[in-house]
Amino acid sequence: MKAAKTESRDWDVVVVGGALAGASTALILRRARPGLRVLVLEKSTRFTRRVGEATVEISGFFLGRVLGLTRHLNEHHLVKQGMRFWFANDRTANLGDCGEIGARYQARLPAYQLDRSVLDDEVLATAAAAGVQVLRGAKVRAVRLQSGAEQEVDFEQDSMARTVRSRWVVDASGFTALLSRQEGWLRPNAAHPTSAVWARWRGVADLDGLDLAAKYPEWAAASYGIRGTATNHLMGDGWWAWLIPLKGGDTSVGLVYDQRHVQFPKEGALGDRLKQFLCRHPVGRELLADANWVEHDVLARSNLPFSSDRYFGDGFALVGDAGAFLDPFYSPGMDWLSFTVTAATQVILKERGGESPAPQIERFNRDFTRAYDRWFTAIYRDKYDYLGDYELMRTVFRLDLGLYYLGIVSQPFKRGAAALSEPVFCTPPSVPVFHLIRTYNRRMAAIARSRRARGTFGRRNHGERFLMSGFTLEPSSGLGVLKAMAGWLRLELTEGWRTWGRTERRSDKSTASKPDPSPHCSPAQLRVEP
Repeated sequence: MKAAKTESRDWDVVVVGGALAGASTALILRRARPGLRVLVLEKSTRFTRRVGEATVEISGFFLGRVLGLTRHLNEHHLVKQGMRFWFANDRTANLGDCGEIGARYQARLPAYQLDRSVLDDEVLATAAAAGVQVLRGAKVRAVRLQSGAEQEVDFEQDSMARTVRSRWVVDASGFTALLSRQEGWLRPNAAHPTSAVWARWRGVADLDGLDLAAKYPEWAAASYGIRGTATNHLMGDGWWAWLIPLKGGDTSVGLVYDQRHVQFPKEGALGDRLKQFLCRHPVGRELLADANWVEHDVLARSNLPFSSDRYFGDGFALVGDAGAFLDPFYSPGMDWLSFTVTAATQVILKERGGESPAPQIERFNRDFTRAYDRWFTAIYRDKYDYLGDYELMRTVFRLDLGLYYLGIVSQPFKRGAAALSEPVFCTPPSVPVFHLIRTYNRRMAAIARSRRARGTFGRRNHGERFLMSGFTLEPSSGLGVLKAMAGWLRLELTEGWRTWGRTERRSDKSTASKPDPSPHCSPAQLRVEP
Protein backbone atom coordinates (compact mmCIF):
# COMPACT_ATOMS: atom_id res chain seq x y z
CA MET A 1 0.00 0.00 0.00
CA LYS A 2 1.23 3.49 -0.80
CA ALA A 3 1.99 5.98 1.95
CA ALA A 4 -0.93 7.66 3.68
CA LYS A 5 -2.03 11.00 2.34
CA THR A 6 -3.99 13.63 4.26
CA GLU A 7 -6.13 15.86 2.08
CA SER A 8 -5.68 19.60 2.52
CA ARG A 9 -9.20 20.40 1.34
CA ASP A 10 -11.86 20.52 4.02
CA TRP A 11 -15.41 19.23 3.49
CA ASP A 12 -18.65 20.21 5.11
CA VAL A 13 -20.04 16.67 4.86
CA VAL A 14 -18.49 13.31 4.06
CA VAL A 15 -21.00 10.56 3.29
CA VAL A 16 -19.84 6.96 3.74
CA GLY A 17 -21.77 4.92 1.16
CA GLY A 18 -23.15 6.07 -2.17
CA ALA A 19 -26.23 3.88 -2.58
CA LEU A 20 -29.73 5.25 -2.05
CA ALA A 21 -29.39 6.33 1.61
CA GLY A 22 -26.09 8.12 1.13
CA ALA A 23 -26.75 9.54 -2.33
CA SER A 24 -30.16 10.90 -1.36
CA THR A 25 -28.67 12.56 1.75
CA ALA A 26 -25.98 14.21 -0.36
CA LEU A 27 -28.48 15.27 -3.02
CA ILE A 28 -30.91 16.87 -0.56
CA LEU A 29 -28.07 18.76 1.15
CA ARG A 30 -26.75 20.20 -2.11
CA ARG A 31 -30.19 21.18 -3.31
CA ALA A 32 -30.89 22.98 -0.04
CA ARG A 33 -27.47 24.70 0.10
CA PRO A 34 -25.71 24.66 -3.31
CA GLY A 35 -22.46 25.89 -1.78
CA LEU A 36 -22.17 22.98 0.63
CA ARG A 37 -19.03 20.90 0.08
CA VAL A 38 -20.20 17.28 0.06
CA LEU A 39 -18.03 14.22 -0.63
CA VAL A 40 -19.42 10.68 -1.11
CA LEU A 41 -17.10 7.72 -0.55
CA GLU A 42 -18.48 4.61 -2.22
CA LYS A 43 -16.55 1.34 -1.91
CA SER A 44 -17.92 -0.30 -5.07
CA THR A 45 -16.84 0.62 -8.58
CA ARG A 46 -20.28 -0.41 -9.81
CA PHE A 47 -23.53 -1.14 -8.02
CA THR A 48 -24.95 -4.65 -8.01
CA ARG A 49 -28.48 -5.71 -7.18
CA ARG A 50 -29.47 -5.72 -3.54
CA VAL A 51 -32.53 -6.35 -1.41
CA GLY A 52 -34.90 -3.54 -0.55
CA GLU A 53 -36.60 -3.65 -3.94
CA ALA A 54 -40.20 -3.03 -2.86
CA THR A 55 -41.30 0.38 -1.67
CA VAL A 56 -44.44 1.19 0.24
CA GLU A 57 -46.28 4.50 0.27
CA ILE A 58 -43.99 6.51 2.57
CA SER A 59 -40.88 5.61 0.59
CA GLY A 60 -42.86 6.10 -2.63
CA PHE A 61 -43.57 9.66 -1.46
CA PHE A 62 -39.91 10.19 -0.58
CA LEU A 63 -38.62 8.94 -3.94
CA GLY A 64 -41.19 10.81 -6.00
CA ARG A 65 -41.97 14.03 -4.17
CA VAL A 66 -38.77 14.63 -2.21
CA LEU A 67 -36.12 13.34 -4.62
CA GLY A 68 -38.17 14.05 -7.74
CA LEU A 69 -37.63 10.66 -9.38
CA THR A 70 -41.14 9.91 -10.62
CA ARG A 71 -40.19 9.94 -14.31
CA HIS A 72 -37.19 7.70 -13.69
CA LEU A 73 -39.30 5.33 -11.59
CA ASN A 74 -41.98 5.05 -14.27
CA GLU A 75 -39.47 4.52 -17.07
CA HIS A 76 -36.99 2.13 -15.44
CA HIS A 77 -38.92 0.29 -12.75
CA LEU A 78 -42.36 -1.26 -12.22
CA VAL A 79 -45.37 0.30 -10.54
CA LYS A 80 -46.20 -1.87 -7.57
CA GLN A 81 -49.76 -3.17 -7.25
CA GLY A 82 -49.92 -3.55 -3.50
CA MET A 83 -49.27 -6.71 -1.49
CA ARG A 84 -50.73 -10.16 -1.97
CA PHE A 85 -50.56 -13.18 0.35
CA TRP A 86 -50.93 -16.88 -0.46
CA PHE A 87 -51.78 -19.60 2.06
CA ALA A 88 -51.96 -23.38 1.93
CA ASN A 89 -52.55 -26.40 4.14
CA ASP A 90 -52.41 -30.17 3.62
CA ARG A 91 -55.65 -30.08 1.57
CA THR A 92 -54.31 -27.49 -0.90
CA ALA A 93 -53.18 -29.06 -4.16
CA ASN A 94 -52.62 -26.10 -6.47
CA LEU A 95 -52.65 -22.33 -6.88
CA GLY A 96 -56.38 -22.21 -7.49
CA ASP A 97 -57.02 -23.82 -4.10
CA CYS A 98 -54.80 -21.45 -2.12
CA GLY A 99 -56.10 -18.93 0.35
CA GLU A 100 -55.51 -15.43 -1.02
CA ILE A 101 -55.46 -11.94 0.49
CA GLY A 102 -54.94 -8.93 -1.74
CA ALA A 103 -56.44 -6.08 -3.69
CA ARG A 104 -59.31 -6.39 -6.14
CA TYR A 105 -58.34 -3.19 -7.97
CA GLN A 106 -55.22 -1.26 -8.96
CA ALA A 107 -53.15 0.66 -6.41
CA ARG A 108 -54.24 4.21 -5.53
CA LEU A 109 -50.96 5.67 -4.23
CA PRO A 110 -47.52 5.40 -5.84
CA ALA A 111 -45.20 2.58 -4.86
CA TYR A 112 -42.65 0.71 -6.95
CA GLN A 113 -40.75 -2.52 -7.53
CA LEU A 114 -37.16 -1.37 -7.88
CA ASP A 115 -34.03 -2.67 -9.52
CA ARG A 116 -31.81 -1.24 -6.79
CA SER A 117 -28.63 -1.15 -8.88
CA VAL A 118 -30.40 1.03 -11.46
CA LEU A 119 -31.96 3.29 -8.83
CA ASP A 120 -28.73 3.65 -6.84
CA ASP A 121 -26.88 4.64 -10.02
CA GLU A 122 -29.52 7.23 -10.88
CA VAL A 123 -29.59 8.91 -7.47
CA LEU A 124 -25.79 8.99 -7.18
CA ALA A 125 -25.46 10.41 -10.70
CA THR A 126 -28.09 13.05 -9.90
CA ALA A 127 -26.18 13.99 -6.75
CA ALA A 128 -22.95 14.30 -8.74
CA ALA A 129 -24.70 16.51 -11.29
CA ALA A 130 -25.83 18.71 -8.38
CA GLY A 131 -22.19 19.28 -7.35
CA VAL A 132 -21.50 16.40 -4.98
CA GLN A 133 -18.01 14.94 -5.42
CA VAL A 134 -18.08 11.15 -5.68
CA LEU A 135 -15.12 8.82 -5.18
CA ARG A 136 -15.71 5.21 -6.26
CA GLY A 137 -13.60 2.31 -5.03
CA ALA A 138 -13.07 4.19 -1.77
CA LYS A 139 -13.10 1.77 1.17
CA VAL A 140 -13.52 3.54 4.49
CA ARG A 141 -11.37 2.00 7.22
CA ALA A 142 -12.08 4.20 10.24
CA VAL A 143 -13.76 7.40 11.36
CA ARG A 144 -12.47 9.53 14.22
CA LEU A 145 -15.33 11.45 15.78
CA GLN A 146 -14.99 14.71 17.69
CA SER A 147 -18.19 16.25 18.97
CA GLY A 148 -18.70 19.75 17.62
CA ALA A 149 -15.37 19.72 15.78
CA GLU A 150 -13.72 18.20 12.70
CA GLN A 151 -14.26 14.53 11.93
CA GLU A 152 -11.51 12.51 10.24
CA VAL A 153 -12.23 9.71 7.78
CA ASP A 154 -9.55 7.20 6.79
CA PHE A 155 -10.10 5.36 3.54
CA GLU A 156 -8.23 3.45 0.88
CA GLN A 157 -8.47 4.09 -2.84
CA ASP A 158 -6.20 2.71 -5.58
CA SER A 159 -4.00 1.08 -2.91
CA MET A 160 -3.35 4.45 -1.29
CA ALA A 161 -4.35 5.28 2.28
CA ARG A 162 -6.01 8.66 2.46
CA THR A 163 -7.58 10.84 5.14
CA VAL A 164 -10.16 13.58 4.73
CA ARG A 165 -11.61 15.97 7.29
CA SER A 166 -15.13 17.30 7.51
CA ARG A 167 -17.52 18.90 9.96
CA TRP A 168 -20.06 16.09 9.45
CA VAL A 169 -19.88 12.38 8.68
CA VAL A 170 -23.01 10.57 7.48
CA ASP A 171 -22.85 6.81 7.82
CA ALA A 172 -24.83 5.26 4.96
CA SER A 173 -22.86 2.02 4.91
CA GLY A 174 -25.91 -0.26 5.17
CA PHE A 175 -25.55 -3.53 7.07
CA THR A 176 -21.84 -2.81 7.47
CA ALA A 177 -23.02 -0.30 10.12
CA LEU A 178 -19.55 1.23 10.22
CA LEU A 179 -19.98 3.79 13.00
CA SER A 180 -22.33 1.73 15.13
CA ARG A 181 -19.93 -1.23 15.19
CA GLN A 182 -16.83 0.94 15.58
CA GLU A 183 -18.27 2.84 18.54
CA GLY A 184 -19.92 -0.15 20.21
CA TRP A 185 -23.46 1.19 19.73
CA LEU A 186 -24.84 -1.75 17.73
CA ARG A 187 -27.49 -3.83 19.53
CA PRO A 188 -28.62 -7.14 17.94
CA ASN A 189 -32.32 -7.84 18.44
CA ALA A 190 -32.20 -11.30 20.02
CA ALA A 191 -35.97 -11.31 20.58
CA HIS A 192 -36.50 -11.65 16.82
CA PRO A 193 -34.04 -14.28 15.45
CA THR A 194 -34.87 -14.16 11.75
CA SER A 195 -32.74 -15.21 8.79
CA ALA A 196 -33.12 -14.68 5.05
CA VAL A 197 -32.05 -16.34 1.81
CA TRP A 198 -32.65 -14.65 -1.53
CA ALA A 199 -31.76 -14.71 -5.22
CA ARG A 200 -32.84 -13.32 -8.58
CA TRP A 201 -34.55 -15.76 -10.90
CA ARG A 202 -35.32 -16.12 -14.58
CA GLY A 203 -38.27 -17.99 -16.02
CA VAL A 204 -40.70 -17.38 -13.16
CA ALA A 205 -44.28 -18.01 -14.36
CA ASP A 206 -46.51 -15.00 -15.03
CA LEU A 207 -49.38 -14.68 -12.53
CA ASP A 208 -51.29 -12.65 -15.12
CA GLY A 209 -50.45 -14.86 -18.07
CA LEU A 210 -52.88 -16.76 -20.25
CA ASP A 211 -51.58 -20.16 -19.16
CA LEU A 212 -52.60 -19.72 -15.54
CA ALA A 213 -55.82 -17.95 -16.53
CA ALA A 214 -56.83 -20.95 -18.67
CA LYS A 215 -55.83 -23.36 -15.92
CA TYR A 216 -57.71 -21.52 -13.14
CA PRO A 217 -60.37 -19.32 -14.82
CA GLU A 218 -62.42 -18.64 -11.67
CA TRP A 219 -59.30 -17.61 -9.77
CA ALA A 220 -58.11 -15.37 -12.63
CA ALA A 221 -61.46 -13.57 -12.92
CA ALA A 222 -61.73 -12.82 -9.20
CA SER A 223 -59.21 -9.95 -9.29
CA TYR A 224 -59.82 -6.96 -11.55
CA GLY A 225 -56.28 -5.67 -11.07
CA ILE A 226 -52.83 -7.05 -11.79
CA ARG A 227 -51.46 -9.74 -9.50
CA GLY A 228 -47.99 -10.21 -10.96
CA THR A 229 -46.55 -6.78 -10.15
CA ALA A 230 -47.70 -6.88 -6.54
CA THR A 231 -45.27 -8.02 -3.90
CA ASN A 232 -46.51 -11.60 -3.69
CA HIS A 233 -45.96 -13.37 -0.38
CA LEU A 234 -45.94 -17.12 0.14
CA MET A 235 -47.04 -17.68 3.73
CA GLY A 236 -46.00 -20.57 5.95
CA ASP A 237 -45.80 -21.50 9.62
CA GLY A 238 -42.94 -19.36 10.94
CA TRP A 239 -41.82 -18.18 7.52
CA TRP A 240 -42.78 -16.16 4.47
CA ALA A 241 -41.28 -15.57 1.04
CA TRP A 242 -41.38 -12.65 -1.37
CA LEU A 243 -41.67 -12.62 -5.15
CA ILE A 244 -40.86 -9.18 -6.57
CA PRO A 245 -40.79 -8.68 -10.36
CA LEU A 246 -38.09 -6.44 -11.80
CA LYS A 247 -38.03 -4.43 -15.02
CA GLY A 248 -36.68 -6.62 -17.80
CA GLY A 249 -38.12 -9.92 -16.63
CA ASP A 250 -36.05 -11.09 -13.66
CA THR A 251 -37.75 -11.77 -10.34
CA SER A 252 -36.36 -11.29 -6.86
CA VAL A 253 -37.32 -14.25 -4.70
CA GLY A 254 -36.43 -14.49 -1.04
CA LEU A 255 -37.31 -16.45 2.09
CA VAL A 256 -37.42 -15.04 5.63
CA TYR A 257 -37.86 -17.41 8.55
CA ASP A 258 -37.88 -17.43 12.32
CA GLN A 259 -35.08 -19.73 13.46
CA ARG A 260 -37.22 -20.87 16.40
CA HIS A 261 -39.85 -22.25 14.02
CA VAL A 262 -38.04 -23.35 10.88
CA GLN A 263 -35.01 -25.36 9.85
CA PHE A 264 -33.70 -24.35 6.45
CA PRO A 265 -32.25 -27.26 4.41
CA LYS A 266 -28.50 -27.65 4.98
CA GLU A 267 -27.33 -29.75 2.03
CA GLY A 268 -26.65 -28.59 -1.51
CA ALA A 269 -26.20 -25.30 -3.32
CA LEU A 270 -27.91 -22.35 -1.64
CA GLY A 271 -30.13 -21.58 -4.64
CA ASP A 272 -31.23 -25.20 -4.90
CA ARG A 273 -32.09 -25.28 -1.22
CA LEU A 274 -34.16 -22.13 -1.61
CA LYS A 275 -36.07 -23.66 -4.51
CA GLN A 276 -36.54 -26.89 -2.61
CA PHE A 277 -38.04 -25.05 0.33
CA LEU A 278 -40.35 -22.74 -1.65
CA CYS A 279 -41.68 -25.51 -3.89
CA ARG A 280 -43.35 -27.05 -0.86
CA HIS A 281 -45.91 -24.26 -1.21
CA PRO A 282 -48.37 -24.76 -4.11
CA VAL A 283 -47.87 -21.21 -5.43
CA GLY A 284 -44.10 -21.55 -5.19
CA ARG A 285 -44.29 -24.85 -7.04
CA GLU A 286 -46.48 -23.30 -9.76
CA LEU A 287 -44.34 -20.21 -10.30
CA LEU A 288 -40.83 -21.64 -9.83
CA ALA A 289 -41.17 -25.05 -11.49
CA ASP A 290 -39.35 -23.94 -14.66
CA ALA A 291 -37.41 -21.05 -13.12
CA ASN A 292 -33.67 -20.91 -12.50
CA TRP A 293 -31.77 -18.82 -10.00
CA VAL A 294 -29.06 -16.56 -11.37
CA GLU A 295 -25.51 -17.73 -10.64
CA HIS A 296 -23.53 -15.47 -8.27
CA ASP A 297 -26.73 -13.70 -7.22
CA VAL A 298 -27.73 -15.88 -4.27
CA LEU A 299 -27.15 -14.62 -0.74
CA ALA A 300 -28.08 -15.39 2.86
CA ARG A 301 -28.00 -13.43 6.09
CA SER A 302 -28.69 -14.56 9.65
CA ASN A 303 -29.96 -12.63 12.66
CA LEU A 304 -31.34 -9.75 10.64
CA PRO A 305 -32.66 -7.17 13.14
CA PHE A 306 -30.49 -4.75 15.06
CA SER A 307 -30.56 -1.18 16.32
CA SER A 308 -28.12 1.44 17.59
CA ASP A 309 -27.74 3.19 20.92
CA ARG A 310 -27.24 6.47 19.06
CA TYR A 311 -28.30 7.76 15.65
CA PHE A 312 -27.14 11.40 15.74
CA GLY A 313 -24.43 13.47 17.36
CA ASP A 314 -22.82 16.87 16.83
CA GLY A 315 -20.80 15.73 13.84
CA PHE A 316 -22.37 12.46 12.69
CA ALA A 317 -25.63 10.83 11.57
CA LEU A 318 -26.62 7.23 10.82
CA VAL A 319 -29.05 6.85 7.93
CA GLY A 320 -30.90 3.85 6.52
CA ASP A 321 -29.71 0.37 7.44
CA ALA A 322 -26.48 1.75 8.93
CA GLY A 323 -28.48 2.59 12.05
CA ALA A 324 -31.11 -0.12 12.38
CA PHE A 325 -33.06 -2.87 10.66
CA LEU A 326 -36.38 -4.41 11.69
CA ASP A 327 -37.70 -7.06 9.29
CA PRO A 328 -38.33 -7.27 5.53
CA PHE A 329 -42.06 -7.94 6.01
CA TYR A 330 -44.06 -4.83 4.95
CA SER A 331 -40.78 -3.32 3.58
CA PRO A 332 -40.11 -0.96 6.51
CA GLY A 333 -36.44 -0.47 5.59
CA MET A 334 -37.23 2.08 2.89
CA ASP A 335 -39.53 3.97 5.25
CA TRP A 336 -36.78 4.02 7.89
CA LEU A 337 -34.42 5.37 5.23
CA SER A 338 -36.89 8.15 4.37
CA PHE A 339 -37.26 9.19 8.02
CA THR A 340 -33.53 9.05 8.91
CA VAL A 341 -32.35 10.87 5.77
CA THR A 342 -34.89 13.63 6.40
CA ALA A 343 -33.76 14.00 10.01
CA ALA A 344 -30.05 13.93 9.13
CA THR A 345 -30.35 16.65 6.50
CA GLN A 346 -32.33 18.83 8.89
CA VAL A 347 -29.68 18.55 11.62
CA ILE A 348 -26.78 19.26 9.25
CA LEU A 349 -28.49 22.20 7.55
CA LYS A 350 -29.36 23.74 10.89
CA GLU A 351 -25.72 23.59 12.04
CA ARG A 352 -24.38 24.82 8.69
CA GLY A 353 -26.84 27.70 8.96
CA GLY A 354 -25.25 28.83 12.20
CA GLU A 355 -27.73 27.37 14.68
CA SER A 356 -27.02 24.88 17.44
CA PRO A 357 -28.10 21.36 16.39
CA ALA A 358 -28.17 20.14 20.01
CA PRO A 359 -31.97 20.31 20.57
CA GLN A 360 -32.69 18.43 17.34
CA ILE A 361 -29.99 15.85 18.05
CA GLU A 362 -31.47 15.15 21.47
CA ARG A 363 -34.99 14.89 20.05
CA PHE A 364 -34.04 12.66 17.13
CA ASN A 365 -31.99 10.27 19.29
CA ARG A 366 -34.96 9.94 21.62
CA ASP A 367 -37.51 9.62 18.81
CA PHE A 368 -35.65 7.12 16.65
CA THR A 369 -34.79 4.92 19.64
CA ARG A 370 -38.45 5.00 20.66
CA ALA A 371 -39.62 4.47 17.09
CA TYR A 372 -37.53 1.33 16.63
CA ASP A 373 -38.62 -0.17 19.95
CA ARG A 374 -42.31 0.58 19.40
CA TRP A 375 -42.29 -0.37 15.72
CA PHE A 376 -40.78 -3.74 16.61
CA THR A 377 -42.97 -4.36 19.65
CA ALA A 378 -46.20 -3.41 17.91
CA ILE A 379 -45.72 -4.95 14.46
CA TYR A 380 -43.08 -7.66 14.49
CA ARG A 381 -42.66 -9.27 17.89
CA ASP A 382 -44.03 -12.83 17.64
CA LYS A 383 -45.66 -12.06 14.28
CA TYR A 384 -44.12 -15.21 12.83
CA ASP A 385 -46.29 -17.20 15.23
CA TYR A 386 -49.35 -16.45 13.11
CA LEU A 387 -48.06 -15.52 9.63
CA GLY A 388 -49.13 -18.88 8.20
CA ASP A 389 -52.78 -18.67 9.26
CA TYR A 390 -55.07 -17.09 6.65
CA GLU A 391 -57.85 -16.12 9.05
CA LEU A 392 -55.57 -14.42 11.58
CA MET A 393 -53.52 -12.64 8.92
CA ARG A 394 -56.66 -11.39 7.16
CA THR A 395 -57.72 -9.61 10.34
CA VAL A 396 -54.26 -8.28 11.15
CA PHE A 397 -53.44 -7.14 7.61
CA ARG A 398 -56.65 -5.10 7.40
CA LEU A 399 -55.83 -3.44 10.71
CA ASP A 400 -52.12 -2.91 9.95
CA LEU A 401 -52.79 -1.48 6.50
CA GLY A 402 -55.69 0.75 7.52
CA LEU A 403 -53.82 2.24 10.48
CA TYR A 404 -50.70 2.71 8.35
CA TYR A 405 -52.68 4.63 5.72
CA LEU A 406 -54.70 6.79 8.10
CA GLY A 407 -52.01 7.47 10.68
CA ILE A 408 -48.70 7.46 8.82
CA VAL A 409 -49.07 7.66 5.04
CA SER A 410 -51.59 10.49 5.31
CA GLN A 411 -49.13 12.82 7.04
CA PRO A 412 -46.61 13.64 4.27
CA PHE A 413 -49.30 13.65 1.58
CA LYS A 414 -51.28 16.21 3.58
CA ARG A 415 -48.50 18.14 5.38
CA GLY A 416 -45.54 17.80 3.04
CA ALA A 417 -42.04 16.41 3.45
CA ALA A 418 -41.61 17.97 6.91
CA ALA A 419 -43.79 15.15 8.27
CA LEU A 420 -40.95 12.72 7.51
CA SER A 421 -39.00 14.19 10.43
CA GLU A 422 -41.52 12.53 12.77
CA PRO A 423 -40.72 8.80 12.88
CA VAL A 424 -43.40 6.24 13.60
CA PHE A 425 -45.11 6.21 17.04
CA CYS A 426 -43.29 9.31 18.31
CA THR A 427 -46.03 11.92 18.35
CA PRO A 428 -48.56 11.98 21.23
CA PRO A 429 -51.58 11.10 19.01
CA SER A 430 -49.77 7.94 17.85
CA VAL A 431 -49.24 6.49 21.34
CA PRO A 432 -52.78 5.03 21.68
CA VAL A 433 -52.39 3.54 18.19
CA PHE A 434 -49.12 1.91 19.27
CA HIS A 435 -50.89 0.30 22.24
CA LEU A 436 -53.75 -0.87 20.01
CA ILE A 437 -51.44 -2.50 17.45
CA ARG A 438 -49.30 -4.09 20.13
CA THR A 439 -52.41 -5.53 21.78
CA TYR A 440 -53.93 -7.17 18.72
CA ASN A 441 -50.53 -8.43 17.58
CA ARG A 442 -50.05 -10.14 20.97
CA ARG A 443 -53.57 -11.55 20.91
CA MET A 444 -53.20 -13.02 17.41
CA ALA A 445 -49.92 -14.67 18.44
CA ALA A 446 -51.62 -16.15 21.51
CA ILE A 447 -54.58 -17.42 19.46
CA ALA A 448 -52.17 -18.90 16.91
CA ARG A 449 -50.32 -20.82 19.61
CA SER A 450 -53.62 -22.08 20.94
CA ARG A 451 -54.67 -23.18 17.46
CA ARG A 452 -51.40 -24.94 16.93
CA ALA A 453 -51.81 -26.84 20.19
CA ARG A 454 -55.37 -27.81 19.22
CA GLY A 455 -54.44 -28.79 15.67
CA THR A 456 -56.55 -26.07 14.03
CA PHE A 457 -53.79 -23.72 12.86
CA GLY A 458 -54.29 -22.81 9.19
CA ARG A 459 -57.69 -24.51 9.06
CA ARG A 460 -59.07 -21.91 6.60
CA ASN A 461 -55.98 -21.65 4.40
CA HIS A 462 -57.64 -23.74 1.71
CA GLY A 463 -60.06 -22.20 -0.82
CA GLU A 464 -60.57 -18.84 0.93
CA ARG A 465 -60.17 -15.52 -0.89
CA PHE A 466 -60.33 -12.00 0.51
CA LEU A 467 -59.96 -9.28 -2.13
CA MET A 468 -60.40 -5.77 -0.76
CA SER A 469 -61.12 -2.47 -2.46
CA GLY A 470 -58.23 -0.88 -0.58
CA PHE A 471 -57.73 2.08 1.70
CA THR A 472 -57.49 5.76 0.87
CA LEU A 473 -56.34 8.77 2.89
CA GLU A 474 -59.93 9.87 3.48
CA PRO A 475 -61.64 9.49 6.87
CA SER A 476 -64.19 7.16 5.28
CA SER A 477 -61.46 4.49 5.16
CA GLY A 478 -61.79 4.28 8.92
CA LEU A 479 -64.85 2.09 8.28
CA GLY A 480 -62.55 -0.67 7.04
CA VAL A 481 -60.57 -0.47 10.27
CA LEU A 482 -63.79 -0.74 12.30
CA LYS A 483 -64.84 -3.82 10.32
CA ALA A 484 -61.47 -5.42 11.00
CA MET A 485 -61.83 -4.56 14.70
CA ALA A 486 -65.18 -6.35 14.66
CA GLY A 487 -63.46 -9.36 13.12
CA TRP A 488 -60.92 -9.34 15.94
CA LEU A 489 -63.73 -9.21 18.50
CA ARG A 490 -65.40 -12.24 16.89
CA LEU A 491 -62.15 -14.17 17.12
CA GLU A 492 -61.81 -13.32 20.80
CA LEU A 493 -65.36 -14.39 21.61
CA THR A 494 -65.30 -17.61 19.62
CA GLU A 495 -61.88 -18.92 20.63
CA GLY A 496 -59.59 -16.25 22.02
CA TRP A 497 -61.15 -16.70 25.46
CA ARG A 498 -59.12 -19.88 25.80
CA THR A 499 -55.98 -17.80 26.22
CA TRP A 500 -57.34 -15.00 28.40
CA GLY A 501 -55.37 -14.59 31.59
CA ARG A 502 -52.51 -16.77 30.37
CA THR A 503 -48.95 -15.62 29.73
CA GLU A 504 -49.10 -14.51 26.12
CA ARG A 505 -45.40 -14.26 25.29
CA ARG A 506 -43.97 -17.58 24.20
CA SER A 507 -40.46 -18.58 25.19
CA ASP A 508 -37.66 -17.45 22.90
CA LYS A 509 -36.11 -20.90 23.48
CA SER A 510 -38.73 -22.82 21.51
CA THR A 511 -37.24 -25.34 19.15
CA ALA A 512 -37.34 -25.21 15.38
CA SER A 513 -40.17 -27.13 13.80
CA LYS A 514 -39.80 -29.79 11.17
CA PRO A 515 -40.13 -28.72 7.53
CA ASP A 516 -43.67 -28.31 6.24
CA PRO A 517 -45.30 -31.60 5.16
CA SER A 518 -46.84 -30.10 2.02
CA PRO A 519 -45.90 -31.54 -1.40
CA HIS A 520 -42.38 -31.04 -2.78
CA CYS A 521 -41.12 -30.35 -6.28
CA SER A 522 -40.22 -33.44 -8.19
CA PRO A 523 -36.52 -34.40 -7.97
CA ALA A 524 -36.13 -33.59 -11.65
CA GLN A 525 -36.71 -29.94 -10.85
CA LEU A 526 -33.91 -29.86 -8.29
CA ARG A 527 -30.22 -30.55 -8.19
CA VAL A 528 -30.63 -31.56 -4.55
CA GLU A 529 -33.48 -33.89 -3.69
CA PRO A 530 -35.66 -33.02 -0.70
